[in-house]
Amino acid sequence: MNTLSKLLLLAGFALLPSLTVAEEKPKTAEEVKKADAKAIVVPFELLKSRHMAVMVKVNGKGPYKLIFDTGAPTNLVNNRLAKDAGVLKKGDKAAMPLFGMGGAKVMDTLEIGDVKMEKVPVMVMDHPTVTAISNALGPIDGIIGFPFFAQYKTSVDYQKKELTFTPNGYVPGDAMQGLMDKMMKGSKGKPEPGVASPAGVWGFSVDKADKDEDAGVVVKDVFAGSAAADAGLKTGDRLLTLDGRWTDSIADTFTAASLVKPGRAAVVVVKRDGKEVKLTVKPANGL
Repeated sequence: MNTLSKLLLLAGFALLPSLTVAEEKPKTAEEVKKADAKAIVVPFELLKSRHMAVMVKVNGKGPYKLIFDTGAPTNLVNNRLAKDAGVLKKGDKAAMPLFGMGGAKVMDTLEIGDVKMEKVPVMVMDHPTVTAISNALGPIDGIIGFPFFAQYKTSVDYQKKELTFTPNGYVPGDAMQGLMDKMMKGSKGKPEPGVASPAGVWGFSVDKADKDEDAGVVVKDVFAGSAAADAGLKTGDRLLTLDGRWTDSIADTFTAASLVKPGRAAVVVVKRDGKEVKLTVKPANGL
């Protein structure tokens, strides 16, 4: 996890695993149409901080430069952008004075290249890390996070400096509202025990040693009769990607597994005996 993501967690935007697997909403005809749309290529700038930055328009205003961060559970913009693009209205009061937090708002439109989304949730906040990067590297006005990238299968071409977005039909829940609901529930008494897990049952577990810096994670167990076992996954395999998403940590693996619907076939790439092997796994329904 990069430094920006860690500081986001410290600032209170905890990326709870259960939020990344929020229940999907029924799809409208328009959403099904979007899922069938072609891939869209968007250029990005690789900053000296090693963050990817993309140019966006908010409510038709801009362009603004935002960091594209797959570790962020929410979209975030600073007060300057929010006021300039009309995300903050006259008379809006700060939700919290800390970091000039304007609170949860909605962008009427968000455009990234040829991608245009409507009614996009966003947190308005002058985040100190974003401000520090902006002061050092030039204007950075926020972060593009989970509510955007969860709706696309994303690939990164570092040589061409291009992001490719392919609609996946997934409609993410409101991560920040989910977090608030959990906080409120916990404040009303002793919280009920719960276990966060992906909706799809894969049938394997992974591990990664503290000093292991190689790509991927190690498959620790493969359970007999599971989807993973049927697909040929073996203990000791090094899992590199799952459904096109990197699995360089246990958290990465959980997120990738969570975004695959039960019953949908997904390609996993493992390294076995020094060679890359592709397997197709169809997770069972665990709900």
